[in-house]
Amino acid sequence: MKFLWTELLLLLAALPVLVALYLYILRRQKRTAVRFPSVTLAREAVGASARWRRHLPPALMLGALAAAILAIARPSAVITLPSQQRTIIMAIDVSLSMRATDVQPNRLASAQAAAKAFIGELPSDLRVRILSFAGTALLIQKPTNNKDDLTAAIDRLQLDRHTAIGSGIVMSLATLFPDEGIDLESLVLGSRQSWRTHKPPEKKAEKKAVKPVPPGSNTSSAIVLLTDGRRTTGPDPLEAARMAADHGIRVFTVGFGSPAGGPAMMDGYSIYMAFDEATLKAIAQLTEAEYFHAASADELKKVYQALSGKFVLAKEEREVTAIATALAALLALLAGALSLVWFNRL
Repeated sequence: MKFLWTELLLLLAALPVLVALYLYILRRQKRTAVRFPSVTLAREAVGASARWRRHLPPALMLGALAAAILAIARPSAVITLPSQQRTIIMAIDVSLSMRATDVQPNRLASAQAAAKAFIGELPSDLRVRILSFAGTALLIQKPTNNKDDLTAAIDRLQLDRHTAIGSGIVMSLATLFPDEGIDLESLVLGSRQSWRTHKPPEKKAEKKAVKPVPPGSNTSSAIVLLTDGRRTTGPDPLEAARMAADHGIRVFTVGFGSPAGGPAMMDGYSIYMAFDEATLKAIAQLTEAEYFHAASADELKKVYQALSGKFVLAKEEREVTAIATALAALLALLAGALSLVWFNRL
C-alpha cells in the first residue's frame, strides 16, 4: 500500500498526544473521586466489566481517528480482482489497391471511416489492437480502450505495395496467442529486407503444439478484417483462416469495393483494381463469423455484441480511500452507540 498525500500522515502524531491526554484526565478524576466507606462497597459498585467498558468507547474513537487520517492521505493498493475482458484485433488493408475509387472517396478512406465509427461505439470493457497489412503486417496500436489513441492510429495509416491478407490474419493470431511461438518471420514478415526493417525482439517463444478447438468457440476475442480481399503475396488467406478456426477465433470480414472493381491512379496511370468478395465470404464462413460489405457502424456492432466477456484475474492499482473512510465511520458509530447504551452519554 502507498499513499498519494503522504504529508498528511504526520497527523498520526496527534494520536499519542490524545492517549496521554486521556490518561491525564483519568488520573485527575481518580484524585477527585468520592471515596467509598469500604473496599467491599467499591468493588460492588465498580465490577471488572465496568472497568474495561469505560475504556472501550474512547479506544474505538481513537481507532476511528486513525482510520480517518489514513483516508485523507488517500491510500492506494495493488489488488487482484476478477476483470471482464473482450479483445478485438482490427486488421486494416493499406495496400495500393485500397486507393481505388469504386467506393467513394476511395476504399481506404471508407475503411478508415468505418473503423472510426466502430470505435466510437465501443463499450468500455472492450480492448482493441490495430494492425495494418500490405506486403507484410505490422502492429500499430497496442491493446487499449482509449478511443482517441485508436482513432489517431487509424489516421496514421499509409499505403504500401502488395497485399498479404493471410499475413494480417496470422499476425492477429500471434498477438492473441503470444506463447505459441507462431513463426512470424516466414509467414508474415516475408523478405529479409522487411525482416531487418521491422525486426521484433530477439527472444522467440518456443513453438507449442496447438490442440484444435471448434471454430468460433473463443467467445472473448475476434478479428475484424477490413480489406478489398485481393491477395498478391503472403500466406494463403484461407489457410490462415483455417488456422484462426483451429484457435476458435472468428474473423469478421469487411469488404470495400464494387463487384466490378474500380480504377486507381498509380504513377500517373489509371489501373484497374479487382475486388475479391468470394475470398472474404469464405474466410468468414470458415471461422463461423460474418461478412459485411462496406459496412456501417450499425452493422459492425454485431461484432462486439457477439462477444462475451472472459473473466480473468488481473492486478490493478486502486485507491482504497473509501475502505478507510468506511472503517472510520463504523468505529465512530460503534463508539457512540456503546457510550449511549452503557453510560447514557456520548
